[in-house]
Amino acid sequence: MSRPSGVAALGGVVVAVAAVAVAARIDVAVPGSPVPQSLQTLAVVVVGGALGLRLGTLALVAYLVAGGVGLPVFAGGASGVDSLVGPTAGYLAGFVAAAALMGWAGDGGRLARFGPALAWAALGHLLILLPGWAWLAREIGAGAAWSGGVTPFLWGGAVKAGVGAALLAWTPLGGPRRLRGDGPPAPPA
Repeated sequence: MSRPSGVAALGGVVVAVAAVAVAARIDVAVPGSPVPQSLQTLAVVVVGGALGLRLGTLALVAYLVAGGVGLPVFAGGASGVDSLVGPTAGYLAGFVAAAALMGWAGDGGRLARFGPALAWAALGHLLILLPGWAWLAREIGAGAAWSGGVTPFLWGGAVKAGVGAALLAWTPLGGPRRLRGDGPPAPPA
């Protein structure tokens, strides 16, 4: 099969940006942390796994650009350059890394089974949390950043990794580029 057309690829990126933006609006304030718990990270790992390395990474870069120019796509409807350099900037940068990792895993067919997909999704969540922690630590110190910017998100990240792995392994979103239509057919269930 061939790669998706330019129009189909652009459509996939636009839908992915919208999905992450909608997921960002579904959030819960975390007491003691300037970072909300949202469904963004779930959307990031699914988008990366579903679209592959190239388009998944592009989608998250486009998401950051959209928010940076003022579209209210970040958690809580935040937007603007301040969001890209404020307390959540490290997490936002981690979105691109996580999408790239998940895209690479999806391109290689590593997400077609739940167990491996869960491991990759958990690693994707860590790739969001660790740069987030490092950036936040510059402002509030390493210990406070860990207790306020990582620890409260571990349980949510684990749950979202499980949901993301299920979506990628058990639906047409994952597997060897099933959604993209440019890879080998998915293995039988």
